[in-house]
Amino acid sequence: MATTRGGSGPDPGSRGLLLLSFSVVLAGLCGGNSVERKIYIPLNKTAPCVRLLNATHQIGCQSSISGDTGVIHVVEKEEDLKWVLTDGPNPPYMVLLEGKLFTRDVMEKLKGTTSRIAGLAVTLAKPNSTSSFSPSVQCPNDGFGIYSNSYGPEFAHCKKTLWNELGNGLAYEDFSFPIFLLEDENETKVIKQCYQDHNLGQNGSAPSFPLCAMQLFSHMHAVISTATCMRRSFIQSTFSINPEIVCDPLSDYNVWSMLKPINTSGGLEPDVRVVVAATRLDSRSFFWNVAPGAESAVASFVTQLAAAEALHKAPDVTTLSRNVMFVFFQGETFDYIGSSRMVYDMENGKFPVRLENIDSFVELGQVALRTSLDLWMHTDPMSQKNESVKNQVEDLLATLEKSGAGVPEVVLKRLAQSQALPPSSLQRFLRARNISGVVLADHSGSFHNRYYQSIYDTAENINVTYPEWQSPEEALNFVTDTAKALANVATVLARALYELAGGTNFSSSIQADPQTVTRLLYGFLVRANNSWFQSILKHDLRSYLDDRPLQHYIAVSSPTNTTYVVQYALANLTGKATNLTREQCQDPSKVPNESKDLYEYSWVQGPWNSNKTERLPQCVRSTVRLARALSPAFELSQWSSTEYSTWAESRWKDIQARIFLIASKELEFITLIVGFSILVFSLIVTYCINAKADVLFVAPREPGAVSY
Repeated sequence: MATTRGGSGPDPGSRGLLLLSFSVVLAGLCGGNSVERKIYIPLNKTAPCVRLLNATHQIGCQSSISGDTGVIHVVEKEEDLKWVLTDGPNPPYMVLLEGKLFTRDVMEKLKGTTSRIAGLAVTLAKPNSTSSFSPSVQCPNDGFGIYSNSYGPEFAHCKKTLWNELGNGLAYEDFSFPIFLLEDENETKVIKQCYQDHNLGQNGSAPSFPLCAMQLFSHMHAVISTATCMRRSFIQSTFSINPEIVCDPLSDYNVWSMLKPINTSGGLEPDVRVVVAATRLDSRSFFWNVAPGAESAVASFVTQLAAAEALHKAPDVTTLSRNVMFVFFQGETFDYIGSSRMVYDMENGKFPVRLENIDSFVELGQVALRTSLDLWMHTDPMSQKNESVKNQVEDLLATLEKSGAGVPEVVLKRLAQSQALPPSSLQRFLRARNISGVVLADHSGSFHNRYYQSIYDTAENINVTYPEWQSPEEALNFVTDTAKALANVATVLARALYELAGGTNFSSSIQADPQTVTRLLYGFLVRANNSWFQSILKHDLRSYLDDRPLQHYIAVSSPTNTTYVVQYALANLTGKATNLTREQCQDPSKVPNESKDLYEYSWVQGPWNSNKTERLPQCVRSTVRLARALSPAFELSQWSSTEYSTWAESRWKDIQARIFLIASKELEFITLIVGFSILVFSLIVTYCINAKADVLFVAPREPGAVSY
């Protein structure tokens, strides 16, 4: 008896369904990105407002965990807010706010109606000679300087002088919706065009769907305070195999160097006297990592770099009776992170220079916006109640005035009345020890800077401009009027430091180089990726230089770009190019008369050769070093400290902005019902086909299979 041939594998119907499913999945994988690109237009040049925390508060902004979406409405004048706040029929709205309207009054209105506000996108304004914008507070670093209710209460909380009189405090508010800065004019134009095409109604009527919408992602992981987020991170890292850290302390490195090398493996003897020249490196604004800081930071540390170069060129620096330490503090914007850490290390023997070694302290504040020739000398009235300190301060001021006498473009002025110190690193040193100190600034009272700690504290704010016809290389070497003015201040500072260190013979020959100042200003404020900056950095650091200005926010990943560039610029200006090979430069301990305890060695790219075909790398020996700028509060796990800075930055998963068209709620509902119906119908059809597969998909008999 003959039998029919068959198998036990899947029948053709099942194989067909499997093949169809596989094809659908493969098509989705291959075409998913292209579909997304057709739906969404990403906004790539934006800067978010992120969440920061301290011992008691959280400030900043965040979106919901899945991002916030709203219909775009352009607000070009304050009257346009009415549509967003009350009249518009399609809330929530994503407000595209003109930069000139980014004020406290407008933000208070938006903050009060969060149910109708999905988020905010702010455009860059074009500042004019009468405008001002400072999102910082009026009394910066209040409570962390020398003055308090128990010490100098008449000066505490800026009672006599509001240093940042124009400050509106926006950067220290907490917003429950995302706020982004639109940095690219072209992207702003695309958004406005989308708004005009889809969101403007005819004759005052409501616009019809589809509408142009924006989605912002900036969900923050940390909440409440630094103590809360650090405790959660600590618990996670202790008990979890895959810990999720929710915040990080703001930290970086201070840059410091000595006029004469010292052995850093130990501490200085108590009788060794050191003159400290200090300034700050950092700034901030309302938006994350947008901190141009032209007047609030850059002008002062550029001036100090030029002064350091001028002083090192003096012929007799090695024979001076006192040493000079140049310090560039990081994190001073956030309650004196850098200076408080250095004082802490000095007190605990973790830094080669001790507090008792400090003879005098000269700090550069904001110095680029002098309205006349005057440069003001600020001193602390409280410490001068000690007669010895008062006499030392008097000698310090007299030395500065003498040094300034030889530079007619700078007139050193004393304050006519008793006044508190402006926000300065000197205050942290005075909290620990009475020393003679002075802060040099372009203002006698409130700041001249109308854009203190804002996105508009740019090169234009300190009048650094270049002819349009110049190439980048020509602009790099073009000496601006601001560069000349700051070089004069640097000359006064260098001469004063020379005399404070005991020098007498060559004071009048010390001269800061305007060419150095103009190169530094161009690199930090206009274009970091230039030939000079490239020549002074290591090869593996060249990616830190962009065709844009450097930003001076302290951040949590360190060292930051600014710290690196200042470190190597200072080494280039004050160090010496040696004949060491690359291997010797990396390990100078094997070379006679070289010591890593006395010097730092850096193998840098060097200048171009004469044909400009390759660089000539070299080993630079200097006394420039880095010192940790992490608040002692985190070293001591005192996350609720009122003595030290406790600022931390929240972590996040994704920062993203995009625009797209959205349909009406009714159409979305109909689409959902239709889609669900098709799904149910497909399941029923699939079930029926599967149930009758043996009838619908009968395998044909093979030829020759015959039964008898």
